[in-house]
Amino acid sequence: MVDRNFWKGRRVLVTGHTGFKGGWLSLWLTEMGAEVTGLALDPATDPSLFSVTRLSERLDDRRGDIADLKTVDEAFAAARPEVLFHMAAQPLVRRSYNDPVETYRSNVLGTAHVLDAARRCDTLRSIVVVTSDKCYENEEWYWAYRETDRLGGKDPYSNSKGCTELVASSFRQSYFTADAASGKASPARLATVRAGNVIGGGDWSEDRLVPDIIRAILAGGTVEIRNPSATRPWQHVMEPLRGYIMLAERVFEGHNDVEYNFGPDIDNERTVGELVDRLTTLFPSAKGRHATDKKHPKEAQFLRLDSSRAKAELDWHPVLGLEDTLKTTADWFIAWMDGADMQEVTLRQLRDYAEKAAR
Repeated sequence: MVDRNFWKGRRVLVTGHTGFKGGWLSLWLTEMGAEVTGLALDPATDPSLFSVTRLSERLDDRRGDIADLKTVDEAFAAARPEVLFHMAAQPLVRRSYNDPVETYRSNVLGTAHVLDAARRCDTLRSIVVVTSDKCYENEEWYWAYRETDRLGGKDPYSNSKGCTELVASSFRQSYFTADAASGKASPARLATVRAGNVIGGGDWSEDRLVPDIIRAILAGGTVEIRNPSATRPWQHVMEPLRGYIMLAERVFEGHNDVEYNFGPDIDNERTVGELVDRLTTLFPSAKGRHATDKKHPKEAQFLRLDSSRAKAELDWHPVLGLEDTLKTTADWFIAWMDGADMQEVTLRQLRDYAEKAAR
């Protein structure tokens, strides 16, 4: 269970609040009464979840690059956070091939800047650093990756997420434990989280499956997909976010939590082709799909997370099956196409989901 009372009046800093996951998280926190400060670059797309939900009305919206330490320090000074969710990152595998230096700059150096500011923040008690399931050295095996498996990554994005985990681990041992190696222990504690493929309303990112489907529907064409046989563990964005929030509460209490996977149950694993076929049936104007014959950078064929630790230690369990995940996603975009108030639509989906999780 998420403890709504914990978040009422709680000062929270979210990096990456203009992004897809960061936007959903920020809306959820403000809905529970948290005082949220966001630090991020401008939204990467137009439209964006940030713009259509009018998120700037609900928080202190600060723009800046986490790769600039002065900018990060100013955000911490303004927010005086008790809880930090670090989500700002370059999030796309294919973009990392085109611009590897910027990917490492944002994901690795940016994380170091955020955690350096965090260790000097005397109000902070709980830190959750969000990385990715792609932080693991992908062996293309059938069984699921556990938190103790080897980190790595063949492409710059995946490798940068493995590096982000190493940076977080170093800062944890140096500053965020009672017996910090530096001798200068912060009162805050730090955990990292890794989630699988997330989908949901408001994602317009380039080279992502659901946004590609929406763009094809709006353009009146078929959906072009790169790798229809690749299997992914699909989950709605609200599922791992609930885990992040639950973990932040626990870390705030001083528990020595470390790394957690938040992935869907095996029933939610489908190939890219199957997911497109099932999702497009929910849109009356969809016209099917076709596989592209263009050459694309290598992507993993199979990736699964073992979430046993989160289930056992946090009592976190997935709530939405695949059909509910797809319907909730489609309902959001259909409401947007119909001109609905998307702040209210998104908040209603969050409330409905929270009630279902409570049951």
